Amino acid sequence: MRTEAVTLPGSPERPNEDWAAAALPAAGVGGTVVALDGVTPPAGDDGCVHSVPWFTARLGGALTELSASRRDLTLPEVLSSAIRRTADAHRDTCDLSHVRTPQATVAVARWDGAVVEHLVLSDAALLLQAPDGSVRAVLDDRLDRVPPGVLRSLEATDRLRNREGGFFTAAADPAVAERAVSGTTPRAEVRALAALTDGASRWVELFHEGDWADCFALLAAEGPRGLLRRVRALETADAARGGGGAPWPKAQGEGGVRRWKRHDDATAVYAEL
Repeated sequence: MRTEAVTLPGSPERPNEDWAAAALPAAGVGGTVVALDGVTPPAGDDGCVHSVPWFTARLGGALTELSASRRDLTLPEVLSSAIRRTADAHRDTCDLSHVRTPQATVAVARWDGAVVEHLVLSDAALLLQAPDGSVRAVLDDRLDRVPPGVLRSLEATDRLRNREGGFFTAAADPAVAERAVSGTTPRAEVRALAALTDGASRWVELFHEGDWADCFALLAAEGPRGLLRRVRALETADAARGGGGAPWPKAQGEGGVRRWKRHDDATAVYAEL
């Protein structure tokens, strides 16, 4: 069994708000991978005295512990319990009802000898490779389904955050776990898997360097560090071409595609089962 997890900050001037872990039991059967991407709020405007890395570390730690130790719980139940535990850790000091209270996107996979379970919430990605080499991407596309032009301001985004008809993230409400994209696959049908935050999935979704199968082949050949190194090179070339925000030629669709950060926090976790 091979597992690798790599995370890179978007900028050396600010903390990395991503979080990742891989947990393997001593018996050698089964395991868990977790990847979170903390949502960056406007400075000092989220009702919380804690940082986003504080939140993602606690939520990620709880997710890893519970998914590894509580096999009697489904992954949505694990996420619900982890959100509740994290909320309890700061509900006495912070306004958890604030629409921008610390929150994160989530990708979790857990496997044993019989099945592989998956859960994705918001714009993380989970890739499952079959024994024949084909790759299935598990995605939560609700943010992509928001009509173009709707998310033109922070206020407009807030009106759709954790709302029906909008998109959902893991914040302080345990009930959001029911909104996650989750399911199971027979263990025999999964040879390897990967979890990516959107800073890593840019290789496919923004720069269009290949499809998900190509991305998985890159992970298998060069590991998570190789994927992230290539993403950083593309971002640097993009900035040189467009001055920090011009559309990347390969990524243009209707209206073009523009990124809002030159370099985003980027995380990739890869596991061969």
